[in-house]
Amino acid sequence: MRTKSTIIGWVFIGFSVFLIGLFYFYPMAQALLLSFQSGTGTNLQYVGLDNYKRLLGDPTFHASVRNTVIYLLIQVPVMIILALLFSVLLNDKKLKFKGFYRTAIFLPCVTSLVAYSVVFKYLFGSDGLINMMLINLSIISQPIQWITDPFWAKITIIIAITWRWTGYNMIFYLSALQNVDNSIYEAARIDGANAFQQFFKITVPMLKPIILFTSITSTIGTLQLFDEVMNITGGGPGNATLTISQYIYNISFKYTPDFGYAATVSYAIVVMIVFFSIIQFKVAGDKNG
Repeated sequence: MRTKSTIIGWVFIGFSVFLIGLFYFYPMAQALLLSFQSGTGTNLQYVGLDNYKRLLGDPTFHASVRNTVIYLLIQVPVMIILALLFSVLLNDKKLKFKGFYRTAIFLPCVTSLVAYSVVFKYLFGSDGLINMMLINLSIISQPIQWITDPFWAKITIIIAITWRWTGYNMIFYLSALQNVDNSIYEAARIDGANAFQQFFKITVPMLKPIILFTSITSTIGTLQLFDEVMNITGGGPGNATLTISQYIYNISFKYTPDFGYAATVSYAIVVMIVFFSIIQFKVAGDKNG
């Protein structure tokens, strides 16, 4: 019976491992091999490290990396902080209509990427609702070129992805906070700790593993950013908002197809994800990082 159970267990595990290998590791290995090839369409030939040498001297790739890192360094910290604040506020037992507020903040996460991107494009147009409101409030005298100005186009993308993904991270923090024993906060209040001290001395340390998790997943998502840039600015003006993922798309389908070089750029994202993840583990003080 033990042998039979062991065999059945290995069958289930083996089937899962086979599927994971087929749909995850095999494509990754194929992409790595593809990165050493070059040519038009499917007419490819091995070129060694030529694609990687081209990558180092590619100004468009450098621009896409610079833009993506700017999004990462600004948007991810802002989003994490906002998600933390919202989760703490919505965890208050005395707050009324908590369900409504939680749903309202989380709702952007389940909206269509294309649909909300198109809405943002019209909201932030030169004659869009945002400019109309700012002019009517006498905050600005001339419409801001949110889409066509390099600086403001980046701001628009940052606002869009922050609006969409803040609620997603908030749910993780809210779930963790509801598992924290309320007696810890009661003891802190008895000892004279105010709300700020409770937040930084109790809440943040208790949520450290979740903060690390959401930071890494948000970093990965930002490094793979595509939909918002594609649908709101198209990577423009010029290449001012171009991301690495959009550049991969352009190499594969918009320009003369070069799947080998596109695979090389894809592996650049992998290297960046590993690099930033290691940094976050080290900053968080995780000994397993």
